[in-house]
Amino acid sequence: MLGLMMDRPLLISQLIEHAAEYHGDNEIVSRSVEGPIHRYTYADAARRSRQLANALKALDVVPGDRVGTLAWNGYRHFEIYFAVSGSGAVCHTLNPRLFPEQIAYIVNHADDRFIFADLNVLAILEGLKDNLAGVQGVIVMTDRAHMPGESSLPNLLCYEDLIAAQGDVFDWPDLDENTAASLCYTSGTTGNPKGVLYSHRSTILHAYAINGANAMGFTADDAILPVVPMFHANAWGIPYAAPMVGAKLVFPGFKMDGASLYELFDSEDVTIAAGVPTVWLELLRYCEANGERLEKLQRTLIGGSAPPRAMVERFDKEHGVRVLQGWGMTEMSPLGTITSMRRGEKDLPAEQQYDLIAKQGRPIFGVDLKIVDDGGRELSKDGVAFGNLLVRGPWIAKSYFRGEGPSAFTSDGWFHTGDVCTLNPHGYMTITDRSKDVIKSGGEWISSIDLENVAMGHPAVEEAAVIGVAHPEWNERPLLVVVRKRDSTVTREELLKFFDGKVVKWWIPDDVVFIDSLPHTATGKLLKTKVREDFRGHRLPSAAR
Repeated sequence: MLGLMMDRPLLISQLIEHAAEYHGDNEIVSRSVEGPIHRYTYADAARRSRQLANALKALDVVPGDRVGTLAWNGYRHFEIYFAVSGSGAVCHTLNPRLFPEQIAYIVNHADDRFIFADLNVLAILEGLKDNLAGVQGVIVMTDRAHMPGESSLPNLLCYEDLIAAQGDVFDWPDLDENTAASLCYTSGTTGNPKGVLYSHRSTILHAYAINGANAMGFTADDAILPVVPMFHANAWGIPYAAPMVGAKLVFPGFKMDGASLYELFDSEDVTIAAGVPTVWLELLRYCEANGERLEKLQRTLIGGSAPPRAMVERFDKEHGVRVLQGWGMTEMSPLGTITSMRRGEKDLPAEQQYDLIAKQGRPIFGVDLKIVDDGGRELSKDGVAFGNLLVRGPWIAKSYFRGEGPSAFTSDGWFHTGDVCTLNPHGYMTITDRSKDVIKSGGEWISSIDLENVAMGHPAVEEAAVIGVAHPEWNERPLLVVVRKRDSTVTREELLKFFDGKVVKWWIPDDVVFIDSLPHTATGKLLKTKVREDFRGHRLPSAAR
Protein backbone atom coordinates (compact mmCIF):
# COMPACT_ATOMS: atom_id res chain seq x y z
CA MET A 1 0.00 0.00 0.00
CA LEU A 2 1.27 3.48 -0.86
CA GLY A 3 2.06 5.72 2.10
CA LEU A 4 -0.10 8.84 1.78
CA MET A 5 -0.95 11.81 3.98
CA MET A 6 -3.53 11.80 6.77
CA ASP A 7 -7.01 12.53 5.50
CA ARG A 8 -7.82 15.05 8.23
CA PRO A 9 -10.55 17.52 7.23
CA LEU A 10 -9.90 21.27 7.14
CA LEU A 11 -12.27 22.84 9.68
CA ILE A 12 -12.85 26.38 10.93
CA SER A 13 -12.84 25.22 14.57
CA GLN A 14 -9.18 24.26 14.14
CA LEU A 15 -8.25 27.90 13.53
CA ILE A 16 -9.42 29.26 16.88
CA GLU A 17 -8.01 26.30 18.81
CA HIS A 18 -4.65 26.66 17.05
CA ALA A 19 -4.56 30.38 17.91
CA ALA A 20 -5.47 29.65 21.53
CA GLU A 21 -2.75 27.02 21.93
CA TYR A 22 0.14 28.67 20.12
CA HIS A 23 -0.73 32.39 20.24
CA GLY A 24 -3.01 32.37 23.26
CA ASP A 25 -1.75 35.62 24.80
CA ASN A 26 -1.98 37.68 21.61
CA GLU A 27 -4.61 40.40 21.79
CA ILE A 28 -7.97 41.02 20.17
CA VAL A 29 -8.98 44.65 20.71
CA SER A 30 -12.46 45.99 19.93
CA ARG A 31 -14.24 49.30 20.08
CA SER A 32 -17.48 48.09 21.63
CA VAL A 33 -20.97 49.25 20.74
CA GLU A 34 -21.47 50.09 24.42
CA GLY A 35 -18.53 52.52 24.26
CA PRO A 36 -15.37 51.27 25.99
CA ILE A 37 -12.41 49.58 24.32
CA HIS A 38 -12.53 45.84 25.02
CA ARG A 39 -9.39 43.71 25.29
CA TYR A 40 -8.85 40.02 25.59
CA THR A 41 -6.76 37.21 24.07
CA TYR A 42 -7.11 34.39 21.59
CA ALA A 43 -7.31 32.01 24.55
CA ASP A 44 -10.27 33.99 25.89
CA ALA A 45 -11.93 34.02 22.47
CA ALA A 46 -11.59 30.25 22.08
CA ARG A 47 -13.04 29.63 25.55
CA ARG A 48 -16.03 31.90 24.93
CA SER A 49 -16.58 30.38 21.46
CA ARG A 50 -16.91 26.96 23.08
CA GLN A 51 -19.37 28.38 25.61
CA LEU A 52 -21.40 29.90 22.78
CA ALA A 53 -21.36 26.59 20.90
CA ASN A 54 -22.86 24.96 23.98
CA ALA A 55 -25.48 27.73 24.12
CA LEU A 56 -26.44 27.10 20.50
CA LYS A 57 -26.86 23.43 21.30
CA ALA A 58 -29.12 24.37 24.21
CA LEU A 59 -31.22 26.41 21.76
CA ASP A 60 -31.57 23.28 19.59
CA VAL A 61 -29.52 24.73 16.74
CA VAL A 62 -28.44 21.72 14.67
CA PRO A 63 -25.92 21.26 11.85
CA GLY A 64 -27.10 22.94 8.67
CA ASP A 65 -29.27 25.54 10.43
CA ARG A 66 -28.66 29.12 9.33
CA VAL A 67 -27.89 31.56 12.14
CA GLY A 68 -27.87 35.24 11.20
CA THR A 69 -25.71 38.09 12.45
CA LEU A 70 -26.56 41.78 12.15
CA ALA A 71 -23.45 43.28 13.65
CA TRP A 72 -20.30 45.36 13.25
CA ASN A 73 -16.68 44.28 13.63
CA GLY A 74 -16.15 43.27 17.25
CA TYR A 75 -15.10 40.46 19.57
CA ARG A 76 -18.57 38.96 20.00
CA HIS A 77 -19.06 38.80 16.25
CA PHE A 78 -15.66 37.08 16.04
CA GLU A 79 -16.80 34.45 18.56
CA ILE A 80 -19.99 33.81 16.58
CA TYR A 81 -17.93 33.09 13.45
CA PHE A 82 -16.32 30.11 15.19
CA ALA A 83 -19.12 28.91 17.45
CA VAL A 84 -21.73 28.73 14.68
CA SER A 85 -19.59 27.29 11.88
CA GLY A 86 -17.51 25.12 14.19
CA SER A 87 -20.61 23.42 15.55
CA GLY A 88 -21.83 22.58 12.03
CA ALA A 89 -24.38 25.36 11.54
CA VAL A 90 -24.08 28.13 8.95
CA CYS A 91 -23.02 31.64 10.00
CA HIS A 92 -25.08 34.04 7.88
CA THR A 93 -23.79 37.61 8.02
CA LEU A 94 -26.37 40.34 7.31
CA ASN A 95 -25.53 43.84 6.15
CA PRO A 96 -27.23 46.48 8.38
CA ARG A 97 -26.67 49.12 5.69
CA LEU A 98 -29.08 47.47 3.27
CA PHE A 99 -32.65 48.65 2.88
CA PRO A 100 -34.92 46.98 5.46
CA GLU A 101 -36.86 45.27 2.68
CA GLN A 102 -33.63 43.69 1.42
CA ILE A 103 -32.72 42.49 4.91
CA ALA A 104 -36.14 40.89 5.32
CA TYR A 105 -35.82 39.20 1.93
CA ILE A 106 -32.38 37.81 2.76
CA VAL A 107 -33.35 36.56 6.23
CA ASN A 108 -36.40 34.76 4.83
CA HIS A 109 -34.58 33.43 1.78
CA ALA A 110 -31.87 31.98 4.02
CA ASP A 111 -34.45 30.70 6.51
CA ASP A 112 -32.48 32.00 9.50
CA ARG A 113 -33.52 30.42 12.82
CA PHE A 114 -31.88 32.95 15.15
CA ILE A 115 -30.27 36.36 14.63
CA PHE A 116 -27.46 37.83 16.69
CA ALA A 117 -27.74 41.63 16.67
CA ASP A 118 -25.71 44.57 17.98
CA LEU A 119 -27.54 47.03 20.22
CA ASN A 120 -27.43 49.88 17.74
CA VAL A 121 -29.06 47.92 14.89
CA LEU A 122 -31.81 46.30 16.97
CA ALA A 123 -34.30 48.88 15.71
CA ILE A 124 -33.91 47.49 12.18
CA LEU A 125 -35.20 44.11 13.32
CA GLU A 126 -37.94 45.71 15.40
CA GLY A 127 -39.21 47.40 12.26
CA LEU A 128 -39.24 44.04 10.46
CA LYS A 129 -40.70 41.89 13.25
CA ASP A 130 -43.87 41.05 11.30
CA ASN A 131 -41.88 40.00 8.24
CA LEU A 132 -39.47 37.50 9.81
CA ALA A 133 -41.77 34.54 10.34
CA GLY A 134 -39.05 31.89 10.58
CA VAL A 135 -36.87 33.66 13.17
CA GLN A 136 -37.33 32.00 16.57
CA GLY A 137 -35.37 34.54 18.60
CA VAL A 138 -33.00 37.51 18.56
CA ILE A 139 -29.83 37.41 20.65
CA VAL A 140 -28.68 40.90 21.64
CA MET A 141 -24.89 41.09 21.60
CA THR A 142 -24.44 42.79 24.97
CA ASP A 143 -24.55 42.16 28.72
CA ARG A 144 -27.52 42.27 31.07
CA ALA A 145 -26.78 45.87 32.16
CA HIS A 146 -27.17 47.15 28.59
CA MET A 147 -30.18 45.07 27.52
CA PRO A 148 -33.05 47.23 26.24
CA GLY A 149 -35.79 47.77 28.80
CA GLU A 150 -38.50 47.36 26.18
CA SER A 151 -38.61 45.81 22.74
CA SER A 152 -41.36 44.73 20.40
CA LEU A 153 -39.32 41.68 19.41
CA PRO A 154 -40.49 38.38 20.90
CA ASN A 155 -37.98 36.02 22.54
CA LEU A 156 -35.22 38.58 23.06
CA LEU A 157 -32.15 36.92 24.58
CA CYS A 158 -28.98 38.34 26.16
CA TYR A 159 -25.67 37.18 24.67
CA GLU A 160 -23.66 37.32 27.89
CA ASP A 161 -26.37 35.55 29.87
CA LEU A 162 -26.43 32.76 27.30
CA ILE A 163 -22.74 31.99 27.45
CA ALA A 164 -22.43 32.53 31.21
CA ALA A 165 -24.82 29.62 31.72
CA GLN A 166 -22.58 27.24 29.75
CA GLY A 167 -19.35 25.39 30.37
CA ASP A 168 -16.23 26.05 28.34
CA VAL A 169 -15.69 22.46 27.20
CA PHE A 170 -17.09 21.62 23.78
CA ASP A 171 -16.09 18.80 21.46
CA TRP A 172 -16.04 20.38 18.01
CA PRO A 173 -17.65 17.89 15.60
CA ASP A 174 -15.48 16.15 13.03
CA LEU A 175 -17.34 17.52 10.01
CA ASP A 176 -16.87 16.83 6.33
CA GLU A 177 -14.68 19.73 5.17
CA ASN A 178 -17.12 20.41 2.33
CA THR A 179 -19.88 21.18 4.83
CA ALA A 180 -21.38 24.68 4.45
CA ALA A 181 -19.81 27.02 7.03
CA SER A 182 -20.99 30.54 6.22
CA LEU A 183 -23.38 32.38 3.96
CA CYS A 184 -23.08 35.86 2.46
CA TYR A 185 -25.40 37.56 0.00
CA THR A 186 -24.33 39.75 -2.89
CA SER A 187 -25.22 43.42 -2.59
CA GLY A 188 -28.01 43.05 -5.12
CA THR A 189 -27.59 46.34 -7.02
CA THR A 190 -29.73 44.75 -9.74
CA GLY A 191 -32.43 42.27 -8.79
CA ASN A 192 -32.63 40.42 -5.48
CA PRO A 193 -29.39 39.60 -3.63
CA LYS A 194 -28.06 36.09 -4.21
CA GLY A 195 -26.56 33.85 -1.54
CA VAL A 196 -23.03 32.46 -1.66
CA LEU A 197 -22.24 29.49 0.57
CA TYR A 198 -18.66 29.03 1.77
CA SER A 199 -17.47 25.62 2.97
CA HIS A 200 -14.95 24.85 5.71
CA ARG A 201 -12.50 23.71 3.03
CA SER A 202 -12.88 26.80 0.85
CA THR A 203 -12.51 29.07 3.90
CA ILE A 204 -9.29 27.43 5.09
CA LEU A 205 -7.76 27.32 1.61
CA HIS A 206 -8.61 31.00 1.11
CA ALA A 207 -6.97 31.84 4.47
CA TYR A 208 -3.83 29.93 3.47
CA ALA A 209 -3.72 31.80 0.17
CA ILE A 210 -4.10 35.32 1.57
CA ASN A 211 -1.45 34.61 4.21
CA GLY A 212 1.08 33.96 1.47
CA ALA A 213 4.03 36.34 1.20
CA ASN A 214 2.87 37.44 -2.25
CA ALA A 215 -0.60 38.23 -0.90
CA MET A 216 -1.39 39.87 2.45
CA GLY A 217 1.46 38.08 4.18
CA PHE A 218 0.21 38.29 7.78
CA THR A 219 2.54 37.23 10.62
CA ALA A 220 2.30 36.91 14.40
CA ASP A 221 4.08 40.29 14.66
CA ASP A 222 1.31 42.12 12.83
CA ALA A 223 -1.60 44.09 14.25
CA ILE A 224 -4.40 43.99 11.69
CA LEU A 225 -7.33 46.40 11.56
CA PRO A 226 -10.06 45.22 9.17
CA VAL A 227 -12.20 48.25 8.36
CA VAL A 228 -13.93 46.08 5.77
CA PRO A 229 -17.02 44.83 7.63
CA MET A 230 -17.42 41.28 8.88
CA PHE A 231 -20.77 41.26 7.06
CA HIS A 232 -19.04 41.89 3.72
CA ALA A 233 -17.50 38.64 2.36
CA ASN A 234 -16.33 37.73 5.89
CA ALA A 235 -14.16 40.86 6.15
CA TRP A 236 -12.20 39.55 3.15
CA GLY A 237 -11.23 36.43 5.14
CA ILE A 238 -9.21 38.31 7.76
CA PRO A 239 -11.02 36.84 10.83
CA TYR A 240 -9.81 33.43 9.63
CA ALA A 241 -6.36 34.36 8.31
CA ALA A 242 -5.35 36.28 11.47
CA PRO A 243 -5.80 33.40 13.96
CA MET A 244 -4.07 31.07 11.50
CA VAL A 245 -0.84 33.02 12.16
CA GLY A 246 -1.72 34.53 15.56
CA ALA A 247 -1.76 38.16 14.44
CA LYS A 248 -3.24 40.78 16.75
CA LEU A 249 -6.71 41.89 15.66
CA VAL A 250 -8.11 45.39 16.13
CA PHE A 251 -11.84 45.72 15.47
CA PRO A 252 -13.21 49.27 14.89
CA GLY A 253 -16.85 48.57 15.76
CA PHE A 254 -19.27 50.88 14.01
CA LYS A 255 -17.08 54.01 14.21
CA MET A 256 -15.27 54.26 10.91
CA ASP A 257 -14.76 58.02 10.68
CA GLY A 258 -11.24 59.36 10.22
CA ALA A 259 -10.74 60.46 13.84
CA SER A 260 -11.90 57.16 15.34
CA LEU A 261 -9.81 55.08 12.97
CA TYR A 262 -6.71 57.21 13.49
CA GLU A 263 -7.05 56.79 17.26
CA LEU A 264 -6.94 52.99 16.91
CA PHE A 265 -4.14 53.05 14.35
CA ASP A 266 -2.03 55.11 16.72
CA SER A 267 -2.86 53.54 20.09
CA GLU A 268 -2.81 49.90 18.96
CA ASP A 269 0.30 50.02 16.75
CA VAL A 270 -1.64 48.82 13.71
CA THR A 271 0.69 47.58 10.96
CA ILE A 272 -1.86 46.41 8.34
CA ALA A 273 -5.34 47.66 7.49
CA ALA A 274 -7.95 46.72 4.91
CA GLY A 275 -10.91 48.66 3.56
CA VAL A 276 -12.61 50.38 0.64
CA PRO A 277 -11.39 53.64 -0.95
CA THR A 278 -14.14 55.81 0.56
CA VAL A 279 -12.95 54.97 4.09
CA TRP A 280 -9.33 55.75 3.27
CA LEU A 281 -10.33 59.01 1.62
CA GLU A 282 -11.90 60.07 4.92
CA LEU A 283 -8.82 58.98 6.90
CA LEU A 284 -6.42 60.84 4.59
CA ARG A 285 -8.63 63.91 4.84
CA TYR A 286 -8.55 63.73 8.66
CA CYS A 287 -4.76 63.35 8.77
CA GLU A 288 -4.25 66.28 6.41
CA ALA A 289 -6.59 68.54 8.37
CA ASN A 290 -5.01 67.70 11.72
CA GLY A 291 -1.36 67.40 10.78
CA GLU A 292 -1.25 63.70 11.68
CA ARG A 293 0.86 60.94 10.16
CA LEU A 294 0.27 57.19 10.15
CA GLU A 295 3.59 56.45 11.76
CA LYS A 296 3.18 52.73 12.45
CA LEU A 297 1.03 51.57 9.55
CA GLN A 298 3.16 49.69 7.03
CA ARG A 299 0.69 48.66 4.36
CA THR A 300 -2.98 48.79 3.56
CA LEU A 301 -5.08 46.54 1.36
CA ILE A 302 -7.61 48.51 -0.69
CA GLY A 303 -10.45 46.71 -2.43
CA GLY A 304 -14.16 46.89 -3.13
CA SER A 305 -13.42 49.34 -5.93
CA ALA A 306 -10.19 50.51 -7.48
CA PRO A 307 -8.26 53.15 -5.50
CA PRO A 308 -7.33 56.18 -7.58
CA ARG A 309 -3.64 56.32 -8.43
CA ALA A 310 -3.53 59.63 -6.54
CA MET A 311 -4.55 57.77 -3.36
CA VAL A 312 -1.74 55.25 -3.81
CA GLU A 313 0.70 58.13 -4.18
CA ARG A 314 -0.64 60.01 -1.14
CA PHE A 315 -0.34 57.02 1.16
CA ASP A 316 3.28 56.56 0.12
CA LYS A 317 4.45 60.17 0.05
CA GLU A 318 2.51 61.52 3.05
CA HIS A 319 2.62 58.46 5.34
CA GLY A 320 5.20 55.98 4.03
CA VAL A 321 2.43 53.38 3.68
CA ARG A 322 2.56 50.84 0.89
CA VAL A 323 -0.77 50.21 -0.82
CA LEU A 324 -1.76 46.73 -1.95
CA GLN A 325 -4.69 46.67 -4.31
CA GLY A 326 -6.88 43.59 -4.11
CA TRP A 327 -9.67 42.50 -6.40
CA GLY A 328 -12.32 39.90 -5.80
CA MET A 329 -16.02 39.28 -5.28
CA THR A 330 -18.39 37.80 -2.73
CA GLU A 331 -18.53 34.77 -5.03
CA MET A 332 -14.73 34.41 -4.68
CA SER A 333 -14.46 34.34 -0.86
CA PRO A 334 -13.42 37.11 -2.00
CA LEU A 335 -9.74 37.49 -3.01
CA GLY A 336 -8.73 36.76 -6.59
CA THR A 337 -5.83 39.10 -7.39
CA ILE A 338 -3.56 41.36 -5.38
CA THR A 339 -0.58 43.65 -5.94
CA SER A 340 2.28 41.17 -6.32
CA MET A 341 5.34 42.66 -7.96
CA ARG A 342 7.71 40.53 -9.97
CA ARG A 343 11.41 40.22 -9.22
CA GLY A 344 13.09 43.60 -9.59
CA GLU A 345 9.90 45.66 -9.83
CA LYS A 346 10.24 46.96 -6.26
CA ASP A 347 13.45 48.64 -7.43
CA LEU A 348 11.62 50.65 -10.08
CA PRO A 349 11.18 54.42 -9.58
CA ALA A 350 8.23 55.28 -7.36
CA GLU A 351 6.13 56.64 -10.23
CA GLN A 352 6.40 53.36 -12.13
CA GLN A 353 5.51 51.41 -8.98
CA TYR A 354 2.39 53.56 -8.53
CA ASP A 355 1.38 52.62 -12.08
CA LEU A 356 1.70 48.92 -11.23
CA ILE A 357 -0.21 49.26 -7.95
CA ALA A 358 -3.00 51.09 -9.80
CA LYS A 359 -3.63 47.85 -11.69
CA GLN A 360 -5.74 45.20 -9.96
CA GLY A 361 -2.75 42.95 -9.31
CA ARG A 362 -1.91 39.39 -10.27
CA PRO A 363 -3.79 36.20 -9.39
CA ILE A 364 -2.89 34.34 -6.24
CA PHE A 365 -2.28 30.61 -6.51
CA GLY A 366 -5.58 28.78 -6.87
CA VAL A 367 -7.29 31.41 -9.04
CA ASP A 368 -7.43 31.03 -12.82
CA LEU A 369 -8.44 33.96 -15.03
CA LYS A 370 -9.39 34.32 -18.66
CA ILE A 371 -11.07 36.95 -20.81
CA VAL A 372 -13.53 36.25 -23.60
CA ASP A 373 -15.41 38.28 -26.16
CA ASP A 374 -19.21 38.52 -26.27
CA GLY A 375 -19.29 35.29 -28.26
CA GLY A 376 -17.30 33.38 -25.65
CA ARG A 377 -14.06 33.24 -27.67
CA GLU A 378 -10.96 33.43 -25.44
CA LEU A 379 -8.85 36.56 -26.00
CA SER A 380 -5.12 37.07 -25.80
CA LYS A 381 -3.36 38.00 -22.55
CA ASP A 382 -1.38 40.74 -24.25
CA GLY A 383 -2.38 43.72 -22.10
CA VAL A 384 -4.24 45.23 -25.04
CA ALA A 385 -7.29 43.07 -25.74
CA PHE A 386 -10.03 43.55 -23.20
CA GLY A 387 -13.04 41.37 -22.67
CA ASN A 388 -15.36 39.71 -20.20
CA LEU A 389 -13.55 38.21 -17.20
CA LEU A 390 -14.17 34.62 -16.11
CA VAL A 391 -12.63 32.95 -13.03
CA ARG A 392 -12.40 29.54 -11.41
CA GLY A 393 -10.76 28.06 -8.32
CA PRO A 394 -11.24 26.05 -5.10
CA TRP A 395 -12.75 28.95 -3.14
CA ILE A 396 -14.92 30.29 -5.97
CA ALA A 397 -18.63 29.53 -6.01
CA LYS A 398 -19.91 26.93 -8.49
CA SER A 399 -23.52 28.01 -7.98
CA TYR A 400 -25.66 30.37 -5.93
CA PHE A 401 -27.62 29.31 -2.86
CA ARG A 402 -30.82 27.49 -3.86
CA GLY A 403 -29.59 27.30 -7.47
CA GLU A 404 -30.42 30.87 -8.44
CA GLY A 405 -28.69 32.76 -11.26
CA PRO A 406 -27.43 29.70 -13.19
CA SER A 407 -26.41 31.78 -16.20
CA ALA A 408 -23.46 33.19 -14.22
CA PHE A 409 -21.78 29.78 -14.27
CA THR A 410 -20.49 27.88 -17.29
CA SER A 411 -20.88 24.15 -17.82
CA ASP A 412 -17.09 23.70 -17.70
CA GLY A 413 -16.64 25.36 -14.31
CA TRP A 414 -16.06 29.09 -14.87
CA PHE A 415 -17.82 32.01 -13.18
CA HIS A 416 -18.80 35.15 -15.14
CA THR A 417 -17.62 38.07 -12.98
CA GLY A 418 -19.35 40.85 -14.93
CA ASP A 419 -16.05 42.74 -15.12
CA VAL A 420 -14.33 43.84 -18.30
CA CYS A 421 -10.53 43.80 -18.14
CA THR A 422 -7.18 43.28 -19.80
CA LEU A 423 -4.60 40.66 -18.79
CA ASN A 424 -0.95 41.18 -19.65
CA PRO A 425 1.68 38.46 -20.23
CA HIS A 426 2.98 38.79 -16.64
CA GLY A 427 -0.45 38.25 -15.13
CA TYR A 428 -1.31 41.85 -14.28
CA MET A 429 -5.02 42.49 -14.52
CA THR A 430 -6.53 45.89 -15.26
CA ILE A 431 -10.27 46.27 -14.78
CA THR A 432 -11.52 48.65 -17.44
CA ASP A 433 -15.15 48.56 -16.34
CA ARG A 434 -18.08 46.54 -15.15
CA SER A 435 -19.79 45.11 -18.23
CA LYS A 436 -22.85 47.22 -17.44
CA ASP A 437 -20.77 50.39 -16.92
CA VAL A 438 -18.56 50.37 -20.00
CA ILE A 439 -19.25 53.31 -22.33
CA LYS A 440 -19.78 52.36 -25.98
CA SER A 441 -19.10 55.36 -28.18
CA GLY A 442 -19.24 55.02 -31.95
CA GLY A 443 -18.72 51.25 -31.69
CA GLU A 444 -15.62 51.63 -29.49
CA TRP A 445 -15.34 51.04 -25.73
CA ILE A 446 -14.29 53.75 -23.29
CA SER A 447 -13.21 52.84 -19.75
CA SER A 448 -15.09 54.89 -17.17
CA ILE A 449 -12.62 53.71 -14.49
CA ASP A 450 -9.61 55.11 -16.38
CA LEU A 451 -11.38 58.46 -16.75
CA GLU A 452 -12.30 58.50 -13.05
CA ASN A 453 -8.69 57.82 -12.10
CA VAL A 454 -7.49 60.76 -14.20
CA ALA A 455 -10.10 63.06 -12.65
CA MET A 456 -9.14 61.95 -9.14
CA GLY A 457 -5.57 63.01 -9.89
CA HIS A 458 -6.67 66.65 -10.03
CA PRO A 459 -5.87 68.37 -6.72
CA ALA A 460 -9.33 70.00 -6.56
CA VAL A 461 -11.34 66.77 -6.98
CA GLU A 462 -12.64 64.93 -3.91
CA GLU A 463 -14.46 62.16 -5.79
CA ALA A 464 -15.52 61.50 -9.36
CA ALA A 465 -17.79 59.26 -11.40
CA VAL A 466 -18.00 58.83 -15.16
CA ILE A 467 -21.09 57.49 -16.90
CA GLY A 468 -22.27 57.14 -20.47
CA VAL A 469 -24.98 59.54 -21.58
CA ALA A 470 -27.07 59.14 -24.73
CA HIS A 471 -25.74 60.92 -27.84
CA PRO A 472 -27.53 61.15 -31.21
CA GLU A 473 -24.39 60.54 -33.26
CA TRP A 474 -22.08 58.42 -31.08
CA ASN A 475 -24.71 56.39 -29.16
CA GLU A 476 -22.99 57.31 -25.85
CA ARG A 477 -20.47 59.86 -24.69
CA PRO A 478 -18.82 60.18 -21.25
CA LEU A 479 -20.15 62.59 -18.63
CA LEU A 480 -17.89 63.46 -15.67
CA VAL A 481 -19.69 63.95 -12.35
CA VAL A 482 -17.47 65.58 -9.71
CA VAL A 483 -17.46 66.35 -6.02
CA ARG A 484 -15.12 69.29 -5.48
CA LYS A 485 -12.81 69.48 -2.49
CA ARG A 486 -13.89 71.94 0.17
CA ASP A 487 -13.31 75.57 -0.89
CA SER A 488 -12.38 74.52 -4.44
CA THR A 489 -13.61 76.59 -7.38
CA VAL A 490 -12.27 74.40 -10.20
CA THR A 491 -14.25 74.88 -13.40
CA ARG A 492 -15.56 72.58 -16.11
CA GLU A 493 -13.02 73.88 -18.60
CA GLU A 494 -10.09 73.38 -16.18
CA LEU A 495 -11.06 69.78 -15.53
CA LEU A 496 -11.51 68.91 -19.20
CA LYS A 497 -8.12 70.50 -19.97
CA PHE A 498 -6.60 68.27 -17.28
CA PHE A 499 -7.31 65.20 -19.46
CA ASP A 500 -5.10 66.44 -22.31
CA GLY A 501 -2.23 64.02 -22.88
CA LYS A 502 -3.49 61.57 -20.26
CA VAL A 503 -6.04 59.75 -22.44
CA VAL A 504 -6.71 59.65 -26.16
CA LYS A 505 -8.58 62.73 -27.29
CA TRP A 506 -11.83 60.99 -28.19
CA TRP A 507 -12.07 59.56 -24.64
CA ILE A 508 -12.20 63.02 -23.01
CA PRO A 509 -15.63 63.60 -21.37
CA ASP A 510 -18.06 65.79 -23.23
CA ASP A 511 -19.25 67.57 -20.12
CA VAL A 512 -18.74 68.03 -16.37
CA VAL A 513 -21.39 68.30 -13.65
CA PHE A 514 -20.59 69.34 -10.06
CA ILE A 515 -22.57 67.86 -7.15
CA ASP A 516 -22.27 67.84 -3.35
CA SER A 517 -21.88 64.06 -2.91
CA LEU A 518 -21.94 60.81 -4.84
CA PRO A 519 -24.11 57.81 -3.90
CA HIS A 520 -22.50 54.59 -2.64
CA THR A 521 -23.65 51.03 -2.08
CA ALA A 522 -23.98 49.51 1.37
CA THR A 523 -20.41 48.20 1.02
CA GLY A 524 -18.90 51.55 0.01
CA LYS A 525 -18.78 51.08 -3.76
CA LEU A 526 -19.74 53.92 -6.08
CA LEU A 527 -23.39 53.37 -7.04
CA LYS A 528 -23.25 53.93 -10.78
CA THR A 529 -26.85 52.84 -11.27
CA LYS A 530 -28.05 55.79 -9.19
CA VAL A 531 -25.70 58.23 -10.97
CA ARG A 532 -26.99 57.03 -14.35
CA GLU A 533 -30.57 57.37 -13.14
CA ASP A 534 -29.97 60.91 -11.89
CA PHE A 535 -28.36 62.07 -15.14
CA ARG A 536 -30.23 59.96 -17.68
CA GLY A 537 -31.76 63.06 -19.25
CA HIS A 538 -28.60 65.18 -19.23
CA ARG A 539 -28.11 66.94 -22.55
CA LEU A 540 -24.48 67.04 -23.63
CA PRO A 541 -23.22 70.23 -25.34
CA SER A 542 -21.98 68.14 -28.29
CA ALA A 543 -25.46 66.64 -28.76
CA ALA A 544 -26.84 70.06 -29.73
CA ARG A 545 -24.50 70.56 -32.62
